[in-house]
Amino acid sequence: MAVIEWKKENNVAIIEMCNGPNRMNQIFAERMNVCLDEILEDTDIQAMVLTSTDEKNFSQGIDVEWIGGKLYTKENQAVISFMYGMNTIFKRLLLFPVPVIAAINGHAFGNGAILSCACDFRFMRKDKGFFCFPEVDVSIPFLPGMIGFVRKAIPEYQFNQMILSGRRMTAVDLESANVIVKACDPEALMTDAVAYATSFGKKRGIFQELKKRMHKELVRIIDEEDPEYIDAVNLFVAD
Repeated sequence: MAVIEWKKENNVAIIEMCNGPNRMNQIFAERMNVCLDEILEDTDIQAMVLTSTDEKNFSQGIDVEWIGGKLYTKENQAVISFMYGMNTIFKRLLLFPVPVIAAINGHAFGNGAILSCACDFRFMRKDKGFFCFPEVDVSIPFLPGMIGFVRKAIPEYQFNQMILSGRRMTAVDLESANVIVKACDPEALMTDAVAYATSFGKKRGIFQELKKRMHKELVRIIDEEDPEYIDAVNLFVAD
């Protein structure tokens, strides 16, 4: 079974993470980048929606067991390659020349929540699923670029609380904080997200240029500050 697939509905690309909890490892990063390549090549596509096929999860974030196994066997380069691969995904979403909407259909934890923050807009089903950053509880510090993604999507007062507390937020909480566009009934999530995506209808050139200028500083942080931590495989903080 594929880890990630995408399909085209009219002029909308729908990327579906389809591996249960959708934990992120090297295979995940490679497949996501392939999907983005293919979507970029289809110039008829005017919007993109990112979601999951799992009933419970959008994404539970980084595959900690995979990373731990690689570090245990001293395969550090695999972990470094994965982290750079994820940063490539984040940058591509930031600069993608069409609207990118996350349709969060379940739990979005850690890197899964960060992935949605790299998108332009977010929708979330309101009946179940939590959105949180548990890194404070598992001693995994954010990369500087990750902090930038979250700050882009979440108001500063809410950002401060969520990062430092690890609090689990519902769709209703996020809607009231303007983190998501809408807390949706489960049967309406994809309909609402796709309708919103297609409401733009902008040319790729101007859309990409605006995003490039908006996120210039964030891209600089990813390119210039993250490597210090990635190359050192500085992923965990001891108690």
